[in-house]
Amino acid sequence: MIVIENPIPNLEEKINSTSNDDIISFIRNIFNVPQGQVPLHAPLFIGNEKKYLEECIDSTFVSSVGKFVNLFEERIADFTGAKRAVVCVNGTNALYLSLILAGLTHNDEALTQPLSFIATANAINYCGATPVFLDVDRDTMGMSPEALEKFLSEETIVRNGECYNKKTGKRIRVCVPMHTFGHPCRIEKIASICEEYRIVLIEDAAESIGSYYKGQHTGTFGRIGIISFNGNKTITTGGGGVLLFNDEDLAGRAKYLSTQAKVPHQWDFFHDEIGYNYRMPNVNAAIGVAQMENLEFYLKRKRILASKYREFFKNKSIQFFNEPENCSSNYWLNAIIFDSKRERDLFLSVTNGQGIMTRPLWTLTNKLPMYENCQRDALVNSSWLEERVVAIPSGVIL
Repeated sequence: MIVIENPIPNLEEKINSTSNDDIISFIRNIFNVPQGQVPLHAPLFIGNEKKYLEECIDSTFVSSVGKFVNLFEERIADFTGAKRAVVCVNGTNALYLSLILAGLTHNDEALTQPLSFIATANAINYCGATPVFLDVDRDTMGMSPEALEKFLSEETIVRNGECYNKKTGKRIRVCVPMHTFGHPCRIEKIASICEEYRIVLIEDAAESIGSYYKGQHTGTFGRIGIISFNGNKTITTGGGGVLLFNDEDLAGRAKYLSTQAKVPHQWDFFHDEIGYNYRMPNVNAAIGVAQMENLEFYLKRKRILASKYREFFKNKSIQFFNEPENCSSNYWLNAIIFDSKRERDLFLSVTNGQGIMTRPLWTLTNKLPMYENCQRDALVNSSWLEERVVAIPSGVIL
């Protein structure tokens, strides 16, 4: 497991070298907001969003049937390099459906990381399964392949082509790493480990559209990957998500299940198994198509913003979180690292008090009452990052 030492001066020295006022002034300057609130990540609508919405409304096809739904799926597949994309109402639905497709069921277990948005663990729970929390790497904030391999080699056994937890006796069906803040984890190694232990890899790429590991888009390394289009993401459809596939048949089943498992027919309504009303409406997809037209521009401008932050914090006593080795990150949220929770909390209080939206990492999922009894490893890096990392304004600069 990679552990990065980060010696930083004490708080008094830090305030002298990089005052909170300096950071606030810098952020206001680069976003050109001299007064008022600077949001953490606001959506940007500078293209054909209104035009496509009007076209959608005029057509009267505003629900899950309409040309923009299919067009949006095609654009996403082309951009990510996936063979096929299937859009959903939101990212959580997409993740839940991906776990169903992977065969996760009641009394199974799923390996994931505690440093993630709650939706990751909740989707596992929706299947009647239990999450097992493994540590992350400090330089990716995503699942550590070393932690994964250590747990599997010491705590599991492969029997009849499936992996079982020796402690609980339950089947470990899936592994769900997450690309935190858009920074790819070491997904290639994770995929190799999952294959060795007969575990299905589902990528939570909710935050990482436009991020690449060794030139391959996140969400395309596993059986299924999911991306979110919530209002705070790099591009948005208001609410929305997508499943990415390299398996055409599995993608077809996803679309079928997401439309209430309706057997295709010109007029007859016949459903041959339990399905879900998860298809993205045409109005949301219309916004998505317009957003995709400017995605490359957004990504370019976000990388320029990251470079400005990197230069500002260079030779300062606060560490800027850079994209990991072999990665090209979308820098969905730019992050800085403090030496202690005390320093982090001071910064959060001062910046938010002056209209600069900043936020800490999520409370580790294993600390939440619903999941506090779940199995986990020592989570050394997860706990270290939780106390020190702060996300700073990261919207598209114009």
